[in-house]
Amino acid sequence: MSTGAVSRGTEKAKRRHGAALLAAGFTNGPAALIDFLIPLWAGLALGAEAAQIGLLVAAELLVSVVVRPVAGRLADTRERRTLAGVGALIYGLSCCGYAVADSLAAAYAAAGLGGVGGALLWVSLRAIVSERLAVDSGAFARLMSVQETGTWVAFVAGLTLLGRTDLFEPVLLACAGACLIGAVMLFASPSRTAPKDAGRSGREMTTRAVTRRVRPMLIASGATAAAEAAVSILLLLHLQRGFGLGVIETAYVFLPGAVALAVLPPLLHKVVVRTGRRRAVIAASVASAAFAASLAWASSPVMIAALWILSGLAWAVLMPIEQAVVAEAVPDSVGSAMGVYTAVGLLSAAAGALAAGFVYDYVSWQAACLVSAAMILSGAVLGPWALRRLGVDDIPMEDTVPAPPG
Repeated sequence: MSTGAVSRGTEKAKRRHGAALLAAGFTNGPAALIDFLIPLWAGLALGAEAAQIGLLVAAELLVSVVVRPVAGRLADTRERRTLAGVGALIYGLSCCGYAVADSLAAAYAAAGLGGVGGALLWVSLRAIVSERLAVDSGAFARLMSVQETGTWVAFVAGLTLLGRTDLFEPVLLACAGACLIGAVMLFASPSRTAPKDAGRSGREMTTRAVTRRVRPMLIASGATAAAEAAVSILLLLHLQRGFGLGVIETAYVFLPGAVALAVLPPLLHKVVVRTGRRRAVIAASVASAAFAASLAWASSPVMIAALWILSGLAWAVLMPIEQAVVAEAVPDSVGSAMGVYTAVGLLSAAAGALAAGFVYDYVSWQAACLVSAAMILSGAVLGPWALRRLGVDDIPMEDTVPAPPG
């Protein structure tokens, strides 16, 4: 292959990766904002009771969990940017569905669309990002940074719009518009032109085989996801019930942590390269556990916001490592691996949130924080164990390998 052809292939790969990152920013913000607003919207706009709101949230989660392994197989055998673009469009339709819904039945339909769209979008986007790991070991750190940038921008813009109009519909339609922009970026990006359609290499593993291969990381990441969700729900409940904060005030307590997550991942990846993944996972788990324990004695929302920034530091280390390791463990079936990994993450997060609610209702706030801290601290053992079992490099490969074409 000529030098010119390799150069063009390298440029196409960079453009494809860049488009995926931009699309992630435009779509993750609306997704995070909707996850935050929909329970409130259902109660105020539809008069839904607590159990009905729970079912609405569970409906999207269940659909997404079921669809993600299928989305993973498609991402291994079809053009990923097309799948991701279709997912973004479907998620945008879900936002529109919420905006025009006048009954719980319509809201459940919108939730189902959100589950399908989110599964296709995020499994395929992560598979696209994994294509750059050979030349950029910090690819998933950059993905997380862009995602969190989208989150805090969406929260500031969406909550400002909600505060001025006191209406959910404009916010939901704006979310749909952002998803449409993300879809257009994906459809306009270059297709993958690896040799002989790399999505059909013939080396793809079955979903069951992929699950067995990445099982150690699924166990470790499941504990991480459950702990993260538990702490988030505990914090949300305590801000609302313990300090009497409203929706917008509560969101702004979380905002500094979101901004930190937008800045820290690429910077902390450089630390991971120097120290190794195992040491980084141990340090991040210990730091996050210390944060959760310290929440038990936080005396004000301002102090909680500051502590939440420290928690962001830990997640900025852990999450990119998990995703990169899953991709490296099964390079020929990355889509399936991401489908299984994200499905387990969703189920674990649901379990963590459910457990946190019970703990908050039936034991003291301090005890709830300490239980969460213990769960997080288990990652200091499970994370390094999973890395050893998978046999991946402890020091991630840096940008020394020539970029593959396409």
